[in-house]
Amino acid sequence: MLRRIFLFLLLAVPFALTAAESGEDYAEGINYERIVPPLPGGTKGKVEVIELFWYGCPHCDRFEPFVEKWQEKKADYIDFKQMPAVFNNAQWRTHAAAFYTAETLGVGSKLHKPIFDALHRQHKPLNTQEQLRNLFSDYGVKKADFDKTFTSFAVKAKVARAADLSKRFGIDGVPSVIVNGKYRLNSNLAGGSYDNLLKIVDYLAAKEHNK
Repeated sequence: MLRRIFLFLLLAVPFALTAAESGEDYAEGINYERIVPPLPGGTKGKVEVIELFWYGCPHCDRFEPFVEKWQEKKADYIDFKQMPAVFNNAQWRTHAAAFYTAETLGVGSKLHKPIFDALHRQHKPLNTQEQLRNLFSDYGVKKADFDKTFTSFAVKAKVARAADLSKRFGIDGVPSVIVNGKYRLNSNLAGGSYDNLLKIVDYLAAKEHNK
């Protein structure tokens, strides 16, 4: 009898692991939340995944290495984007303008990590246009080009759109991740684990892709 129980347990453990890995234990309202009403997501067979962040957020800074590693192995059907969250706070708007200025000037990937590093490792203040201009200049951006872009209508429009989406996505903190305009996730819902957060992202993205 004991031998039969032992064999049953040996067979049951792999099954339980498989079930957990497949995402069957992920539940709406516990591990992720539904966005109501849903917003437009990916198109042409792509699932849109958006990371909302703030450069001044230490949690976002710690999340970035996990995101970088995840991007190397994410599914081809995932269209990943980063978007600065914008609340009713001047500093968040300034940092969002810095993100879109770098993007517009074609140096987004070049400056994304240095901005985090300047704030969280070098402890440099980046609260003003002048302070950001000096940092961009260190990475080869002409000061006149920075000023023109930073104060441009295009960048202001993108910051306004980010503020609108931050509200419509229903986020109350960062980092947060939105999957296909339908699902909202954060590390609290993932049990405080960034690895688990990205596993849930993969699960929801696969769920959307296989519809």
